[in-house]
Amino acid sequence: MENLTVGTVTIEISDIRSDAINSTELEEDKRQLFQELVKGEEFVFQMKDEGKNILERELYIYEGKLNGRVKYAFDDVSKVEGIVYQDPFFFITIPLEDSIISTNGEIIISEGHKRIMWDNSMKNLKFEMFSADVESGSLVDLTKYLDKE
Repeated sequence: MENLTVGTVTIEISDIRSDAINSTELEEDKRQLFQELVKGEEFVFQMKDEGKNILERELYIYEGKLNGRVKYAFDDVSKVEGIVYQDPFFFITIPLEDSIISTNGEIIISEGHKRIMWDNSMKNLKFEMFSADVESGSLVDLTKYLDKE
């Protein structure tokens, strides 16, 4: 019998920026992103403790913006960004204020939250969300630091 709660996840983050308000905070953000998250082993161990086995991680520039990708394997779908499996459905519950840009599931909006649902015949659960305003002029573009780190 196929185990429906085991698989892999690919998370893509677009237009990564810093909210640092001074050079000390900017240096810390750069260190955390470029050294710890992308190259550091502590991040890998921390994710493993959360049930996420890191397979790939990278930063790249696309259309002039710094983006990131992390791929990990899991053996319990409940470890994946709050996804729940209750036979015969997978679902994720999100706040009303977060925007769902796209999904291959069905969006259900209730009084207190939004929920994306997929039936268990789906092998690839997809959703794209927008939860922060990156158009704000106060955020620091990190693209120029990628090759320097």
